Amino acid sequence: MWSFANPNKFMRVSGKVLPYTAVLAVLLFAAGLYQAIYVVPPERVQGDSARIIFVHVPAAALSIMIYLAMCISSLVALIWRHPVADLSAKAAAPVGASFTALALVTGALWGYPTWGTWWVWDARLTSELILFFFYIGYIALWDAFDDESKAAPAAAIFCLVGSVFAVLAKYSVELWETLHQPPSLTIGGEENVHDVYHIPLLMMMAAFWLYFVTLWLVRVRMEIRSRRIRAIRLAAARE
Repeated sequence: MWSFANPNKFMRVSGKVLPYTAVLAVLLFAAGLYQAIYVVPPERVQGDSARIIFVHVPAAALSIMIYLAMCISSLVALIWRHPVADLSAKAAAPVGASFTALALVTGALWGYPTWGTWWVWDARLTSELILFFFYIGYIALWDAFDDESKAAPAAAIFCLVGSVFAVLAKYSVELWETLHQPPSLTIGGEENVHDVYHIPLLMMMAAFWLYFVTLWLVRVRMEIRSRRIRAIRLAAARE
């Protein structure tokens, strides 16, 4: 990990990895969506509305995992001053916020035919909504400072505070009795979705992950270039 503290090395390695993650994401999206639409049969009780699981579950899982990854990057940046760590968290935030919004919208679309309502103040839904607000607050905090050296630690601390709601969003259905169903994918096979849904769902999970990695790499590279441009301008202004 520490070798990637060198922005030049990160740019070299990420430039080589980026085309592969992008192509694999497109291929897995195509294969997963084909399975979800044309191969998977309608669910016995929910019918075709259950197909939204192939978008909702990956988006919800990524919304939590990305935030926790941001927390790890923020902790590394605060303690060890890793020069790419704060950029990593900053680059991931808009993507994570988009996945969280997608999870909330698709959850509402799925909830209406299933529960008979668009929204309930369920533990899982409420913690996911608060997590979305933390994403927005984190992004806004970066934009609130003109000096990035001051924005980075403030945003990192704010991110770590929000980790409580990321954990609650993950384990709320296990800690309390909620209207929301248990996890669709777990290590224990007895808790997984039916086999006919299982493989396409795993394919979509992988596609979403690769899509995130692709966008994250692009955004980190953009942040590194932006810092270089600012450094050049400052040097030119001093001369």
